[in-house]
Parts: sequence; C-alpha cells; structure tokens
Amino acid sequence: MSTFKEITPLEWDDNVFQKIGSEWMLITVGNEQKQNMMTASWGGIGVLWNKNVTFAFVRPSRYSYGFMEENDSYALCFLGKGYRDALNFCGTKSGRDVDKIKETGLTVKFSNVTPYFEEAKVVVICKKQYVQDMDPKGFLNEAILPACYANGDFHRVYVGEIEKILIKEC
Repeated sequence: MSTFKEITPLEWDDNVFQKIGSEWMLITVGNEQKQNMMTASWGGIGVLWNKNVTFAFVRPSRYSYGFMEENDSYALCFLGKGYRDALNFCGTKSGRDVDKIKETGLTVKFSNVTPYFEEAKVVVICKKQYVQDMDPKGFLNEAILPACYANGDFHRVYVGEIEKILIKEC
C-alpha cells in the first residue's frame, strides 16, 4: 500500500489546467457514515481573500449537492490516467441509484471526516468558506447560457480554503 505525503500549495507544481480540464477530478464529500463523489472537469485553484482556495461547481440536481450543503469540507481527488473508466462512471451515474464506491472499487480514506480515495495521486482537502448560486444576469457572454445552461440548471459555486494537499508517495 502506498502512502501520502503532505505538501504546501506552493510545493504543488502540477499543471492544474491539465489536471482539471483534461484528466478530470472527483469532488468527494460526506463523512464516515456516508460519502459520495462526482466527476468534475470544471473548477479552479487560486488565491482569494489571502487564502489558497479551490472553486468547485455543483448543480443542485446532482446527488453530491446535498452532501456539499450538509458538510463543511470536501476533497478534490486527482486519480490519474489509469482511472478514466472510474471517472466516466462517476460522471454518468448517480449515487442516488448506485453505490459508486463499490462499483468503481475505489478505497475510501478520511482526513478527519473528509473522504478521499487511496487511489488518488493528489488529494486537495478543502474547508468551505463561501457559496454562491450562479445568476444568469451575471453572464456577460450570453452564448454560455444555451451552451451550458439550456435547462436553467445553474451551478452553485463553493469556495474552499485548502487545508492540506496530499501527494502519493510510490
């Protein structure tokens, strides 16, 4: 079994555009009793309010939304190329209908109460700081609306302070 090493945000030198946009991530949320995850290819990492933060976007229609609302923290799990099937599964199936952890064979671990996966190469543990529903009036480029929100299912934005980053030691 491999272990994780904790690093600071300044030590993390991955290309986050590649990680999020091309490789995808799992937003993992819940507690020791019940967890869920969803695949995301939208998100961000940066600095806000003098804090290192992540930006996670979850639609209210997603099963993970209730978990995000009920819990104070979440994890972004970057699994790597060998887990594309698991990422596809978690992006197309709902935790309402299937046990995604059982079906993907991923192994749940916890940082305090925040769930993440042993199979991840990188885990970013975040404490929620702010939430905001996206407002259609705020879109300056109106072409985004029919392309991404044809059903009016606007995301809620979660800003989470990075509490720790765990890197897989092989």
